[in-house]
Amino acid sequence: MAELGKINYMPVKKWVDFGVYLEAGEDEILLPIRYVPEGTEPGDTLKVFLYRDSEDRIIATTELPLVQAGECAYLEVVQTTAVGAFLDWGLPKDLLVPFREQDQRMVVGMYYPVYVYIDPESQRLVGSSRLNRFISNDTLTVAEGDAVKLLVVQETDLGLKVVINHQHWGLLYHNEVFQDLGPGDAVRGYIKKIREENKIDVSLRREGFDEMPFAIDQLVRALRKEGGYLPLHDKSRPEDIYDALGMSKKVFKKAVGMLYRERRLLLEKEGIRLMPEE
Repeated sequence: MAELGKINYMPVKKWVDFGVYLEAGEDEILLPIRYVPEGTEPGDTLKVFLYRDSEDRIIATTELPLVQAGECAYLEVVQTTAVGAFLDWGLPKDLLVPFREQDQRMVVGMYYPVYVYIDPESQRLVGSSRLNRFISNDTLTVAEGDAVKLLVVQETDLGLKVVINHQHWGLLYHNEVFQDLGPGDAVRGYIKKIREENKIDVSLRREGFDEMPFAIDQLVRALRKEGGYLPLHDKSRPEDIYDALGMSKKVFKKAVGMLYRERRLLLEKEGIRLMPEE
């Protein structure tokens, strides 16, 4: 079933002078000729996005937007009018955010976190920066340890406020961020802990013991590359450890401990050294 505001895979039904018609159940949806890939034949399946044109008709395009219905993204305002702000979302027809859906008055040239949805009255795709209307932790669809998509929307005193899988709010603590991240960045992360009242802590690395084989291998390779010695230890700054190894201090200490217990590593005052046989 074809979905408005989503990327769909649709079979080509027939050619006409101004494009091709795509099969959508008992209906047909036009893909204008300027979007039809060269060599397209009836029966081919095309990847298209469905939206409404200026005459309110559902139409297809092979140009894909930066965000689909039911998703969040950071978008730039390119125009403001008497009806609201228009944002660049990767299609020739910009995305409208009506005044009533603006958490704060939008300004041309600025970027805002926006949720895209189908307006129930007009059946048109619109955006909203009033994210609390759409993002909620009342009923969670994630569990601790899950891999998730994160969109950074705000920096706070504790860390980075993120939207998880376009559905929930989460927090990424400052002391667990070892890369340059800020509002608008989209990254992969993991559910670290679900606290009281469904508050969610997230991490950029999977927590737990299953990360150790990778971390140990990474540490040994880094030591060998540096002649068997690294000036890192349990008092090193987290930033220095991440810059050298791409891992958190917590994971680093676990990996060092395991290698030490296996007698593959020497602990020195200012660093760590591989045993000669390594």
